[in-house]
Amino acid sequence: MPRRHIHVTGAAEAPLRAALRALRTELATPDAFPPAVLAEAELAATSPRLPGRDATDIPFLTIDPPGSTDLDQAMHLARRADGGYRVHYAIADVAAFVAPGSLLDAEAHRRVLTLYFPDGRVPLYPPVLSEGAASLLPGAPRPALLWRIDLDAEGRRVATDVRRALVRSRVRLDYAEVQHRIDSGTAEEPLALLRDIGRLREALEAERGGVSLRVPEQEIVERDHTYTLAYRAPLPADGWNAQISLLTGMAAADLMTAAGTGILRTLPTAPDGAVARLRRSAHALGVDWPHHVSYADVVRSADPSDPRQAAFLQDCTTLLRGAGYTVFTDGKVPTPAVHAAVADEYTHCTAPLRRLVDRFAGELCVAAVAGEEPPEWVRSALPGLPDRMAAGSRRANTVERESVDIVEAALLSGRVGEVFDACVIDVKENEPAVGTVHLEDPAVVARIEGGEAALPLGERLRVRLTEAEPGAAKARFAPA
Repeated sequence: MPRRHIHVTGAAEAPLRAALRALRTELATPDAFPPAVLAEAELAATSPRLPGRDATDIPFLTIDPPGSTDLDQAMHLARRADGGYRVHYAIADVAAFVAPGSLLDAEAHRRVLTLYFPDGRVPLYPPVLSEGAASLLPGAPRPALLWRIDLDAEGRRVATDVRRALVRSRVRLDYAEVQHRIDSGTAEEPLALLRDIGRLREALEAERGGVSLRVPEQEIVERDHTYTLAYRAPLPADGWNAQISLLTGMAAADLMTAAGTGILRTLPTAPDGAVARLRRSAHALGVDWPHHVSYADVVRSADPSDPRQAAFLQDCTTLLRGAGYTVFTDGKVPTPAVHAAVADEYTHCTAPLRRLVDRFAGELCVAAVAGEEPPEWVRSALPGLPDRMAAGSRRANTVERESVDIVEAALLSGRVGEVFDACVIDVKENEPAVGTVHLEDPAVVARIEGGEAALPLGERLRVRLTEAEPGAAKARFAPA
């Protein structure tokens, strides 16, 4: 599921970059890998556990952001004789390199997730694996969990299989290349089918009431000691590619529930208060959201290339904060077991290079298809995974939240005393003169306090910037 993507450019000594470095220290984020872990990773990179099945004849391709080297997934799409489709989806087999109970395994349990800062990332596994031997880079054979998912002519899943195999990607593409090839008609059928399958899956998503957030990437650019904000809207190809991952996560959840052992990614329906707050953000940004239109419908119609609607889509990620993991081992699937945004049972299994839980989910699915019991190292780890993933997610959310605060302070630095148009989107229950405002331009969400009267919830307000210094003071406002 999406997170806020913020990218920062500028000199390393610039105040914003310095503040982000200080944030790493303040949050005690994992630093360099210990030498013993690196040594173990180097050895594992040269001697992975290789599968018996050879699927290197399938011409896989990868689709990722430009310059990416930690490639979790590769795909091949084909038509079936009955008018349906066959999806081959290869997922990096991290378990082929990481031995249970090893130092490398322990370090991954400590890190839990790859952490994303606006100016770089802190990886889950050493780069010799995550950007090298375990990554599905083109040209070289790689061990993988190979999914085969058959769809009917409407894109509905009719058969699922997953087993270990050796695969070889032929080409690495980015989203812009994919979009250009498909739009220009130069894409050969394996790639051209991404649009057909993606659109079918998007239609089925809408039918079941699910919603995918097309979260734009924010880029903060430094010019002459000031910062400007720009958005990169996701392309249709981003969404089609995401549908293949969602399809696999839903198929994995079904395998687990049928086998009676698994770990699901769950999300409760958003409470009315959270949706009401989001409506106020939409109002602040001038996004049309009639009362008779559902959250899902307004998100589907939002245009991420429009700066105001892009900012609204960024705000929508707050509704995903209640997501968690639910384990079951006795054949009794918990209730509720659905991910509200997916509108179906779902699990994380397609990003094992960046998320700890995916390695375990993959093992559970391979065992389920083979009709075998999951490995003991998987079964013994399952009960503790939800808490471990929750702790990792809290750290990742803190990184995101604090990074956003720093970036927003940078955008407003040098403008203390200026007056802005805003909308009050939240008010503290016991302190009605303290709350949260959403600025119209730039699209900043910040705290407001200092007035004597209660804040007018949901209404527009002129506000004065009282503080903004990246790394020193978050953006703060008072009624003008």
